[in-house]
Amino acid sequence: MATEFIMPKLGLTMEEGTILEWLVDDGAVITPGMAVLRIETDKVESDVESPAAGVLHRTAAVGDTFACGATIGYLLADGEQPPAVAAPKTAASTPTSAPAPTPTIATPAARRSTDGRVFVSPNARRVAKERGIDPTTLVGTGPNGRVTSSDVLNAPAAAAIVPPIVSSSGHVLATAAARQLAELLGVDLALVPYDPTDGRVTRDGVAAWVRARLASPQPASAPQGSSPAMQPLAPASQTPTSVKKMSGMRGTIAKRMHASLQEMAQLTLHMDADLDAVVANREARKAAGDAALPGFTDYVIAAAARALRLHPIVNSQVTEEGIALLPDVHVSMAVALDEGLIVPVIKNTLSLDLATLSNETKRLSSAAREGKLGLSELEGGTFSVSTLGMFGVDGFTPVINPPNTAILGVGRLRDDVVLGAKGKPSTVKRMTLSLTWDHRVFDGAPAAEFCRTIVELLGDPSALDATH
Repeated sequence: MATEFIMPKLGLTMEEGTILEWLVDDGAVITPGMAVLRIETDKVESDVESPAAGVLHRTAAVGDTFACGATIGYLLADGEQPPAVAAPKTAASTPTSAPAPTPTIATPAARRSTDGRVFVSPNARRVAKERGIDPTTLVGTGPNGRVTSSDVLNAPAAAAIVPPIVSSSGHVLATAAARQLAELLGVDLALVPYDPTDGRVTRDGVAAWVRARLASPQPASAPQGSSPAMQPLAPASQTPTSVKKMSGMRGTIAKRMHASLQEMAQLTLHMDADLDAVVANREARKAAGDAALPGFTDYVIAAAARALRLHPIVNSQVTEEGIALLPDVHVSMAVALDEGLIVPVIKNTLSLDLATLSNETKRLSSAAREGKLGLSELEGGTFSVSTLGMFGVDGFTPVINPPNTAILGVGRLRDDVVLGAKGKPSTVKRMTLSLTWDHRVFDGAPAAEFCRTIVELLGDPSALDATH
């Protein structure tokens, strides 16, 4: 009996995959565990292995994008014929003797897989939800007919919004937070749909309404005070020597970082850390012939992980229910590649001493540059660390990697001149730490306390070897 070969779900956040290459020919004999094809998700490229033995019958082509679980081929027994798959009906299949049907205007629809699921990018689903649009009614312009966020933004206006509930006195029923945000942004609450479960206009409802207005063109007669329209990008001011498409990893980074800045209230603070003790500790390890010599960023990651345990609000995530404090600490580290940036995750960072942590960061960095990271190694991070010190940068403004609520930037190690108690000058090894955090989740004082804890921990590097 034929076994379906499906698009796998390689991680919790994976929704679809694009076939980059079939690694074996159609009709080849496959054994369990053999790499059959290579796919691309929004995060990584990965080889897909066969779950069983059989003769491969491919039903999908290179470049096609499928939802997880969609059938892309079959594994057949020797001599077995593949199942009959009904071909989509087209105008050419209509018998010539049949009377011509009355012309009708068809409602555009997104491309569907063989099992009926619609190809819609995750970001397009989010934008469609905010604008009240059914993405399955749109024509996709993405790869293989996939509906993209641009398709949603360019769609006609959705059906009239549900008006809010008005009290007998004529006031719109809304939460206090919704009223504060509406007053701050100059939004008329009467225009915002109410939350059907709450019965009132909520703060999230106001925010979603504003985002939808910013994303949709406004008529010339729009009333004064309404949200400005999002202008199309200007054409190149000169004839370009070449144009690099913002697709694949670069496109994913652009979408995620833009969404991150739109959806969070991000602020950044800078704080200097004295690293004389870290330098001395590292020199002692080097003199002792430590094979797993930690880098300076390893010390910062270890200190950040321990600070997260002491400040659990930073190890958090914003959910529909509220601010979720996460019990496990998984620090992500940014790795620069030629085509963009990738952020592998150091799982259970608190359980690693400095030597083990150093080995793990080296392993993940090498795997990232060689394109050998698995999707599981890119998911589950609760906090991120990004380093630009090797480029001579002191402080910068890192952008939060969703769904985290904070990220730490690491600057270069430098010599600063300081004055002693009697005015005698001396030098100290210093590094600037740049913490960006989501102001919706915690305020400036807790952010400063968290960063100061990292600085204090770096002053006692021997404590960073303690595991939890």
